[in-house]
Amino acid sequence: MDSFTSRPFAGNPAGVVLLTEPRDDAWMQRVAAEMKHAETAFVTPDNHLRWFTPEVEVDLCGHATLATAYVLGGDQEFTTRSGVLTCANDDGWVRMDFPADPPELTDPPIGLAEALPHATIKSVARGRFDFLVELESAAEVRSVRPDVQGLAQIQSRGVIVTAVGDGEADIVSRCFYPAVGVPEDPVTGSAHCTLASYWVPRLQRADLLAEQASPRGGFVRATLGQDRVLLAGQAVTVLRGRLNV
Repeated sequence: MDSFTSRPFAGNPAGVVLLTEPRDDAWMQRVAAEMKHAETAFVTPDNHLRWFTPEVEVDLCGHATLATAYVLGGDQEFTTRSGVLTCANDDGWVRMDFPADPPELTDPPIGLAEALPHATIKSVARGRFDFLVELESAAEVRSVRPDVQGLAQIQSRGVIVTAVGDGEADIVSRCFYPAVGVPEDPVTGSAHCTLASYWVPRLQRADLLAEQASPRGGFVRATLGQDRVLLAGQAVTVLRGRLNV
C-alpha cells in the first residue's frame, strides 16, 4: 500500500499482513525485514494491530494504520500498544483518531545542531517519541541534508524538522528515524500527533493541511482536539499477494 497519497509510487509504502492464525514476534520481525518498508502492519481477525520496522517493533504508526484500514474497508477499530485507535471513511479519505502528543520545549540534545548542518534552528521540543526541530523556513526543511549517522546517536525514536508552509500546505516537515532503521520516512502519520500539537496553538487554527516534503512526498489533514488528533489521508493499493511461509 502507498499511504497519504492518491497516486501510486508516492506517499509512504507499507506492508499489510492479514493474519489468519497467531504468529510469534520473531516471525513478524523477519517478515518486516523481508518487506523492507518503513513499517509493516500485522492485523489479526479480531483487529489487534502491531507495527514493525525492518529492525524493531514500534508503539505507533500512522501510515501503516491508514493502509490497514483502507484494506479492510475504512471503518475499523484497532487494539494496539497505543490504545484503541478508530478509523472511518471520510469522503474518500481515511480519518484516524490518534492520541495527541504535545511536545515540550527543550534545549537541543548534544549532537543535534552538528547533525543538521546549515540549518537555522528556531526552537527544539520533545514529544513522546521524537524531537521536533523548527527551522527558519520551508525552503530549509526541503533542502536540509542531515548527517544520518549523527541523528542515529540522539536518544529518541527520531527527529522531525518542520516550518510554516510555503504553498497550499499550512506546515511542512521531514522525518528522520535512523535509530530504528529508517533514514528518512516518506510520510509519517504518528509524527503529526506531535506536529499538530505544536503548530495549532502557534498558527491559531484547529485544522491543518500538512505536507511531508520527502522525495516521495505526501499530505496529511490534521485536526487537534483536547487530547486527540484526527489524521486523514488517502491510500492506493500497489500489490497483493500471499506469504508462503
